[in-house]
Amino acid sequence: MSQKLIIVGAGQAAAQAVQSLRADGFTGPITLIGDEPYGPYQRPPLSKAYLLGTLERERLFLKSDAFYQETNCELVLNASVTAIHRSDKTVQLGDGRKLSYDLLLLATGARVRRLKCPGADLPGVYYLRDIADANALQAVFSSGKRIAIVGGGYIGLEVAAVAAKRGLTVTLFEAMDRLLARSSSVTVSDFYAAEHERAGVTLKLRTGLEAIEGNGKVERIRAGGQTYDADIVLVGIGVLPNDELATHAGLAAQDGIVVDQNGMTGDPSIFAAGDCTRHIGRDGTALRLECVQNAIDQAKHVALAITGKPKPYSEVPWFWSDQYDLKLQIAGMIRPGDHAVLRGDPAARKFSVFHLRDGVLAAVEAVNAAPDYMLGKKWIADRLRVDPVRLADTTIPIKEAV
Repeated sequence: MSQKLIIVGAGQAAAQAVQSLRADGFTGPITLIGDEPYGPYQRPPLSKAYLLGTLERERLFLKSDAFYQETNCELVLNASVTAIHRSDKTVQLGDGRKLSYDLLLLATGARVRRLKCPGADLPGVYYLRDIADANALQAVFSSGKRIAIVGGGYIGLEVAAVAAKRGLTVTLFEAMDRLLARSSSVTVSDFYAAEHERAGVTLKLRTGLEAIEGNGKVERIRAGGQTYDADIVLVGIGVLPNDELATHAGLAAQDGIVVDQNGMTGDPSIFAAGDCTRHIGRDGTALRLECVQNAIDQAKHVALAITGKPKPYSEVPWFWSDQYDLKLQIAGMIRPGDHAVLRGDPAARKFSVFHLRDGVLAAVEAVNAAPDYMLGKKWIADRLRVDPVRLADTTIPIKEAV
């Protein structure tokens, strides 16, 4: 309980770990190292309310400065960890300093996947992962400008919604045949495609980016064999886990730092949590999740393990996305071959899609239907077997559908 702990990374998992460790009785000194000039803050609003200008920067922060003082947590900001030396239990910082640890928590998160096409480094190409990225994008968001968005996942669609609201001319390019193809059902994909087109967004599906062109700045892009004028390019083609520190230290990593159900790596002194990890999911398959829920819950379980109260991690993952006046909430993991059950009418802009696997509820997607999401999440946790006919019948209250 009095060991020296270092946390590498200053995101959601790091903040939660500090809070949970102190609540669970850990009394040792904690040092939290982050490579930005800020303490832990929320990233999801960066592509939503913060980019739109309706959320002040101060409201992004997860904890106040006073919290870290009160919890005896030293913040080391604008600092990068370049190496872990397991033999003498130290971490090497970019400025040459070495800090010793008894326990180490890697909460290094993920970084944006970058374009490799010609012109990818032209001024006018933007990514969105941190406060600095959002500030830079905000500065060029002005009515009448033409923005080309590359990627039809959550980031691309959320930025498209903000851009449309702010009067930009928006064209979105997606290489696959539908939006949200990796995370949502066809029903939800089609619904959001229609909503974005209604808002004035031009969608180019099955259209891969080939090049970005311009004389010293972005002027156009080439995609699907055609050329499109653009003033701004926003890239949202996914993220990569920051697992290199672990790999170079000899820890197992495979698209994420491999951890057990307590967040422990192959070294009993080193734990990991959040977007940088690969763990065994509820269905027994290895997966890496990129969501707030996973970062929070893994950090809580790491704290329990460190304080001698281990509880195997087996939480239902959940995700959300705000676009226009629509809230998409997802619980569970959608798999190919699931039996999809539609409840409600997408035309009413309030519906849900339940996913059954061998008759057992495995996932739910809810659009402006919070009760369906909340009950669905509970039923997934309880591994309930459900009747698809009753589930689809909206004359039966959702509480009585199972």
